[in-house]
Amino acid sequence: MLDGDEPVITVPRKIRWAVGFLFVSAAFALLSFAQDSHYSPHGQQIPPPECFTIKGAWEGGYSPCNPGSHQAWLHDITHWRMERRVRVGYDPARYMMPELKWTQSSFMQPQMMVHDRYFYDPVAGKYTVDRYLDDLEKRYGGIDAVLIWATYPNMGIDDRNQLDMVRSMPGGVEGVRKMVADFHRRGVRVLFPMMMWDQGTRQPDKPWPDALAELMKEIGADGVNGDTQDGVPLAFSLAAEKIGHPLAFEPEGGPHDEGISWNVMTWGQYTFQFVPTVDRYRWLEPRHMVNIQGRWNRDKTDDLQFAFFNGEGWESWENVWGIWNGVTPRDGEATRRVAAIERGIAQFLVSQDWEPFYPMHRYGVFASRWPLGGRTAFTIVNRNDYAVEGRQISLPHKDGMRYFDLYHGEELKPETEAGADVLSFVTEAHAYGAILAQPGEPDEGTRALMAKMKQMTAQPLASYSHEWRALGQQLVEIAPTAPAATAPDGMVRIPGGDWLFKVEGIEIEGDNDAGVDVQYPWEDSARRFHEHPMQIKPFYMDKFPVTNAEFKKFLDASHYHPTDDLNFLKDWKDGTYPDGAAKKPVTWVSLEDARAYAKWAGKRLPHEWEWQFAAQGTDNRIFPWGECDWLAPITAGGPFACPWQKDPADAPAPVPDKERVMAAASDVDAHPHGASPFGVMDMVGNVWQWTDEYVDDHTRAAILRGGSHYEPQGSIWYFPQAYRNSQHGKLLLMGPSYDRSGALGFRCVKDAQ
Repeated sequence: MLDGDEPVITVPRKIRWAVGFLFVSAAFALLSFAQDSHYSPHGQQIPPPECFTIKGAWEGGYSPCNPGSHQAWLHDITHWRMERRVRVGYDPARYMMPELKWTQSSFMQPQMMVHDRYFYDPVAGKYTVDRYLDDLEKRYGGIDAVLIWATYPNMGIDDRNQLDMVRSMPGGVEGVRKMVADFHRRGVRVLFPMMMWDQGTRQPDKPWPDALAELMKEIGADGVNGDTQDGVPLAFSLAAEKIGHPLAFEPEGGPHDEGISWNVMTWGQYTFQFVPTVDRYRWLEPRHMVNIQGRWNRDKTDDLQFAFFNGEGWESWENVWGIWNGVTPRDGEATRRVAAIERGIAQFLVSQDWEPFYPMHRYGVFASRWPLGGRTAFTIVNRNDYAVEGRQISLPHKDGMRYFDLYHGEELKPETEAGADVLSFVTEAHAYGAILAQPGEPDEGTRALMAKMKQMTAQPLASYSHEWRALGQQLVEIAPTAPAATAPDGMVRIPGGDWLFKVEGIEIEGDNDAGVDVQYPWEDSARRFHEHPMQIKPFYMDKFPVTNAEFKKFLDASHYHPTDDLNFLKDWKDGTYPDGAAKKPVTWVSLEDARAYAKWAGKRLPHEWEWQFAAQGTDNRIFPWGECDWLAPITAGGPFACPWQKDPADAPAPVPDKERVMAAASDVDAHPHGASPFGVMDMVGNVWQWTDEYVDDHTRAAILRGGSHYEPQGSIWYFPQAYRNSQHGKLLLMGPSYDRSGALGFRCVKDAQ
């Protein structure tokens, strides 16, 4: 050892290796800890600072937020964002594509059912886009995009797939293309849905990404919503771009983080709380548009406030599968105001320097800061049950800076205190505020926005009604026929009598909320479950459904041809039915087609309760033939529960067809053991049968009875079967071309003396 040197210590190799291993392990542990966030997202929502949560004394007490706690929270989620972008290989290229820039200001987007009566007039046989948009403009300030829904809940009634359903809309592809152009003329972008779960109906003749992209290009659509999807796969974007028609893809659920590179839009599926949350995908990329969706919420305050706080949009969805959940006047007015401001400051709301939870003076009032150049916008929500007025926000003082209350349309005069400009204004309970800070005079666009908002907010939100009301339905009248004294040929007398009509709807969604299913004349609202004592008058019913041969006689005699003839008798060729199909039930006929036949024959379509009474009689049997379920499995070694389980040839109804391409229906007399108590045949399991129609201000729907032989597999979302006498199906109606189905026919009745 030399003077001044430290002593040299020799460490055995194994010890050196162990120490090195521990050091590296500790380093990785620290890195791992650094990668974790104290405010990691919960699904799509990033939690707010903990200090916003009020805690009782027994929970440790409440400590209000301060600049330090805000900066710590902001640093935490900013670091998470930086690291997530690296980890998922984030590529912002699609947000800079001119064809997709529209998404960044697409704040209001309803999901619109094609069955909405404001959208299509079946009597005039034309799309009424202007009527639809004018109504939304009047009620809540209009929309930026529309999701046109042509599939579920009707899809699966036959083997038409999701693309076929679009092609079945009135006018076919050319009619849809012109309708999309009508929306574009009004400045509204158009999306259609895609269902990855649609793997039980007809297989397209090319891969789904290519088939979808080509149809969307053909009709001029701008985007696609991915129903039930947690991200639309990249293959769909690539297919659209390959043919020169880029599409905005919008999954229903949040994509995996890497998916924001090609899914430029998302729905917001939120759990609401008092303090707003930050949207995960909006935070990862502020140009990513999220439309918050709360279809069943009758109060839209949470949806709108979370959207405004995040600078994003709302899925203004009212016609939910034919169930009307309309916005209240207050929510409509709030939507008008939120939309006007967001459209007016859209360029701010894509700022990469967005700062959520900018400090406010009053608890329960939350703001986002959106800087852009030398100007800054703030979106503010008051989550309190009471109005807040007076001092609300402090901003660093800058000479020449001016402040404008965009919500009320007036300039604010700050109080300068200790180097800060303090702004005072009023925010209504459960309402909104917006501030613009900028040097000098506001530009023309800002002045126009302020003038508009000043007029709009002269009446407080609290003065608008917040009462939600269900929409009433009416039964469409069926005119009586000339009464018959004896049974006409091919008809069976149904004697009538006192009877308890009990039936339920089989809609997949909606629970038993007011508005689900239908409203019978003796009910004060639509609901799923129905029970009513009735006296059925005697009538005559066709023993069998109307056949192809019988329908051809009608055509030959009457020369009937519908104005909207798309899909009319789709399975026929050269004016006649296929060989061997004379005794099969006629299908691909609309409700209007069936009514025309009935009128020609001196008959009418049955009311639903007449159909059910003819199938059920007075003993409340489960099926027309009795209690035995023809689809129940045979128990190995056990007794036969039903006669036909010993000999399937005796089955009372067809075995369901579960292939992707629908087979033809059975002949109407193929299952003689399926007779009802009165001798009516082929009521269940072959083809659905038209009965009553119900209407409200927005939707038409028909009640279908009997179920059909076609059951596409692979998803719970296909049109469900109603084989039991106590069940019915509800088919949403649009127009004849769309309503016709290969698994839907009809039978007639005639009144008795």
